[in-house]
Amino acid sequence: MAKVKTNAIRILDAKKIAYEVLTYDQQDGKIDGVSVAAKIGRNSLEVYKTLVAQGASKSIYVYVIPVEAELDLKKAAKAAGEKNIEMIPVKDILKWTGYIRGGCSPIGMKKEYKTFIDKSCLELENIVVSAGKIGVQMVIDPKMLVNLTKAETVDVRK
Repeated sequence: MAKVKTNAIRILDAKKIAYEVLTYDQQDGKIDGVSVAAKIGRNSLEVYKTLVAQGASKSIYVYVIPVEAELDLKKAAKAAGEKNIEMIPVKDILKWTGYIRGGCSPIGMKKEYKTFIDKSCLELENIVVSAGKIGVQMVIDPKMLVNLTKAETVDVRK
């Protein structure tokens, strides 16, 4: 079987960053993070989702948090130095990131956005994030992800 190549995977390969690809069947339409964690046989505390929000200043921000968690918009706005932030509409994810809902990776978006990764990632040896395509996840050292995305690690969960 040909190895899946997404923009995120190409970037990791180019920078010689270690990762592991995990694939899952998305035919049933269950692509939410908790379902994906079960499909790939991982604890949901290790699986992170990528959320995209817009601040009052119109700047775009990326938040990477555990799949079972909910983004605390007040904490997220404070981390970004914004008065407030709102999640971008699902229909706009592709426009801003180059990815679609359920396949949005924190690596390889159209532009480099200010990124915040929940600090809980630092307690883990590896985390799982989308590889940029529905059905494809990647396991990566969270410190490598933080460095690659130039992210800040903060508490942004409810």
